[in-house]
Amino acid sequence: MRTPDEIWAAADLPTRRLAGLALNPSTPIDLLLRLLADAPLAVRMVLCGDRVLPDAVVDAVVEHPDAYTRSFFARNPHADPRTRARLLTDPDWIVRGHLAEGPRVTRPDDVAPLPDDAVVYMITTYENELLGGSFYRQISAGLQRAMPTHPVAKVRLWGTGQWSSLPARTRAALLADPDDEVRERAERNAREEDPAWVESVLPPHSCHGRTDALLHRALSRAVVDGVLTAPAGPDDRWMIARNPSLPPDVVALLSCDADPEVRREVASRRDLGSAERRALVEDPDPAVRRTIARHPDLGPDERAALAADADARVRLSVSVHPAWSERERSAIDYQVSQHGDFGFHPCFATPRDAEAVRRDALSGHPLLRRAAAKERTLPSDLVALLAADDDLGVRVLLAQNHPNPPAGLLLRCFLEYAGDERERLLTRPGFPSEGLAVHADDADPAVRRLAARDPETAAHTVERLTRDPDPAVRAAFARHPNLPGPRLTQLLDDEELVHHAAANPALAVSAIRALVTSSLPLR
Repeated sequence: MRTPDEIWAAADLPTRRLAGLALNPSTPIDLLLRLLADAPLAVRMVLCGDRVLPDAVVDAVVEHPDAYTRSFFARNPHADPRTRARLLTDPDWIVRGHLAEGPRVTRPDDVAPLPDDAVVYMITTYENELLGGSFYRQISAGLQRAMPTHPVAKVRLWGTGQWSSLPARTRAALLADPDDEVRERAERNAREEDPAWVESVLPPHSCHGRTDALLHRALSRAVVDGVLTAPAGPDDRWMIARNPSLPPDVVALLSCDADPEVRREVASRRDLGSAERRALVEDPDPAVRRTIARHPDLGPDERAALAADADARVRLSVSVHPAWSERERSAIDYQVSQHGDFGFHPCFATPRDAEAVRRDALSGHPLLRRAAAKERTLPSDLVALLAADDDLGVRVLLAQNHPNPPAGLLLRCFLEYAGDERERLLTRPGFPSEGLAVHADDADPAVRRLAARDPETAAHTVERLTRDPDPAVRAAFARHPNLPGPRLTQLLDDEELVHHAAANPALAVSAIRALVTSSLPLR
């Protein structure tokens, strides 16, 4: 099967014009049905995958004889999940596979879940190879919670993946499950929490299995001592530093300063074995100290040592430890960069404590305020406070993650932030459109493009920007409804912009009808 990029690359100018008409909100339903029936594959790909479709067109798509065409609709990010679920029992595996893979989106929060009964049907009837990848993003939160106790065994099997967060009663039920596969999976999960079993199967050499065990599994004292004295790879110590099962005395060991004098002083105050003391003296890796600096088992001495660490990143890491008071935290010599990527962060399965979030939001530490800004349930007073924060990361994270960010904040963040996921700000609810014409001459092409969102942008400005040096700016203004008619007609024959011009809602229905009729064979 050709990829969408390959299909589009092979499309000629007339085909791209028809594809633009397929997106045009002014195109009547009868012409959309004509395009679906008779247009080339590239046009059907755009029609079925890149817009909201009227019910009559959806009916025709579901019954379309071409599996590729149906598969484009299976991944349509604009379609209601219940509508896409009409393809649930499609006879062609490629359609079912695309339905399981989910909509073509770059942002995980844009995926709306399929109906629960559809997901259960897929889990119980689809081939396992179709249910990998991003299928899990289409499972509702309610069904995920219900999976470990679901009446269908295959669904319970998926529920065992939540093992670490399951209550004891649910774990016990899964360990005694009547279904062999569910019971065996539960037993395997339970074994992985047994340090002796983990020790017995730990690969002695660096590999994915060893990495998984050192990062996530319960570690015996023998495994920890082995890593401290004879690691299999340079990252072994860093990996156990991230492991929540690490014993408190080893937390202290790994948290010590790289300076030999400091390490020897700390070692002399602790009842550590000789092998551990040697490992302590020989450990100069700041990455280990940065990782252990946030460990909840750090005592006052360890935190004090890390707060005076020679590595600035170690000091920054320990500065957000929850055990500090605000006064103690402010005494640490840390620096927070304003440069970085501030994007979307998935919700935690368990919401944070509201009082802890408030403390973070009111903290003098930018990283703690950034953590608070990611929370979806911030009360209005904290939203207003963080929207006016003097830290760019706080403002952008709030704009990227809050379900209803202030419009003024969204625009300000887009103008000030140039990092990863900047364009996502344009898709957030409430991004303004009025007043954006003032940015038409901005030096930044992304900011100039904002003027294409303003319905009041002057016609002469729209026409001028269809000749902008930046291709994305030209494309945006080719779709603007204020584009003068002569220039719009000209662009309908332009190799680069025909697709965008044909999608312009200013095109008269009579012109759209004429273009479709002249481009498709007589019926």
